[in-house]
Amino acid sequence: MSKTEQPRVRRGQRTDTDLTVSAPAELMAFLVEKLPHKNRSNIKSLLKNKQILVNGKVFTQFNHPLQPGQVVTVAGNRAPETTQYRGLTLLYEDPHLIVINKQSGLLSMASNKERDRTAYSILSDYIKKESPKNRLFIIHRLDRETSGVMMFAKSEKVQRLMQESWNDTIKERTYVAIVEGIPEPPAGTITSYLKESKALIVYSSQNPEHGQLAITNYTVQKTTEDGYALLELELETGRKNQIRVHMQDIEHPIVGDSKYGARSNPINRLGLHAQRLAFEHPITGEQMQFMAPLPKVFQTFFKQPE
Repeated sequence: MSKTEQPRVRRGQRTDTDLTVSAPAELMAFLVEKLPHKNRSNIKSLLKNKQILVNGKVFTQFNHPLQPGQVVTVAGNRAPETTQYRGLTLLYEDPHLIVINKQSGLLSMASNKERDRTAYSILSDYIKKESPKNRLFIIHRLDRETSGVMMFAKSEKVQRLMQESWNDTIKERTYVAIVEGIPEPPAGTITSYLKESKALIVYSSQNPEHGQLAITNYTVQKTTEDGYALLELELETGRKNQIRVHMQDIEHPIVGDSKYGARSNPINRLGLHAQRLAFEHPITGEQMQFMAPLPKVFQTFFKQPE
C-alpha cells in the first residue's frame, strides 16, 4: 500500500481510506485513478451518499477542484443525515460560516411582526449551545417565502469580508422560478436600475440616476401545457427583490407573487428557490459550492403525465 493511501478503522465500522493529493485534479478524475477497483457509477454513489471528504469536509460535486497536499477521505460508511430544524436544514458549518437550506415561510431575521422564530434565531440558539459567547451575523437575506441556500457568518470580521467583496467573492448565485406564461426568447438578460419606495416596493427604471444597477440572466428549463415555465436565473448583481421585479418587467411574474404582478398561485407559495451558491471562502480561500434540491412542489408541478 502506498504512502498516499492510508486505511483508518473506526471501531464497529468499515474502513476509511485517506488519499493524499499530489497534483491539481478534479475530484472524479482523482477518485477514478486512486480507486481502480471501483467504476464511475460506484464513485458517483459514494459522492451522492456523502462518503467523500476533502480535508474532513463532505463534497458531492464530481468536479470539485483538488490541490496538492489535500487529503481525500473515502468513508466506509454513509454520512449521518444532514442536521434539520423546523424550517431549515444545516448544509455546512466551519469555524467561520454556516450555510443552510431555508424553507419557504421562514423569515431570515426578525421583523417588527415576528421576532422569535427566524433562521437567525434558530441558528443563534444552536451555536450558543456550544458557548454562550458565540454570535451570529447575517451575510445576505432571502425573502420569507423564498426557499434555498443562505449563508451566515460566525464573526463580524467574516461578515464584513463577505459583504465588502461580495461581487468578487460570489462566483455563482443561481435561482429557479416558476413564472406565469412562457418567456420569449427562451433565454435572455434583463438589465435595469432598482429603487425601493417608502412603502417597501421595489421599482424598476432604465434611468441610471433612479436606482442601483441590477442584471438577471434567465433560461427557460421546462414548460407546462397550461402556460407556466420553470426558469433558471443567474444573478450578476444582488439587489433586494431583483428577480421578482425583473420577472414583472418582462410580464412573466413569479407565481404566488401578487406584490409584483402575479395573478395565480398554483403551488400555494412563492415560486422562487435559491438553488446554488458558489463562493470563495473568506478565510481559507477555498472554492465552495452548495446546492439546495428543487422543492418537491416544484418537481411535481412540472412532472410529465404518464
